[in-house]
Amino acid sequence: MTAPVPLESVPFSELLRRPGETTERLSRARAVRLRRRDAGDLVLMSADRAEAEGEVVDLTARILARLMDTVPDLVSELLPTVLPWVRFLPPADIATMARELASTAQSAASIGNTAPLSQLLTEWRHTAEVYADPELHTALSRRPLDDFGSVPRPVDE
Repeated sequence: MTAPVPLESVPFSELLRRPGETTERLSRARAVRLRRRDAGDLVLMSADRAEAEGEVVDLTARILARLMDTVPDLVSELLPTVLPWVRFLPPADIATMARELASTAQSAASIGNTAPLSQLLTEWRHTAEVYADPELHTALSRRPLDDFGSVPRPVDE
């Protein structure tokens, strides 16, 4: 698998000072990362590129969902090769993850928002981290879990 093409990166203030020069960078880069000091960075890309990438995401999600419908074992077998941390999950969890991944990918693509898919991957990666650490897994698997008592009601401010 090849590495993604790096984004050109400039301070946000450069867009404000030299908007023409900054946007001209899009002719030689897929996108321009606008670095901000007090907030998250932004990415500037052409509308055509954004639409094309959205179409690719949608198509990929539909293909994944169709594969899960026809050959679910294949997707489960492939997951550890594209996401190595999946190897720490038990086989039943890998199958569950594959189903959730396909369903969430298709749903997220249908609304043009990949955040739910990113969240799902983060949650499964954390689950794999628990399985990878025997002490942590034992502590979290203990029945019953330690009860730390009641939680006070939050105070309205």
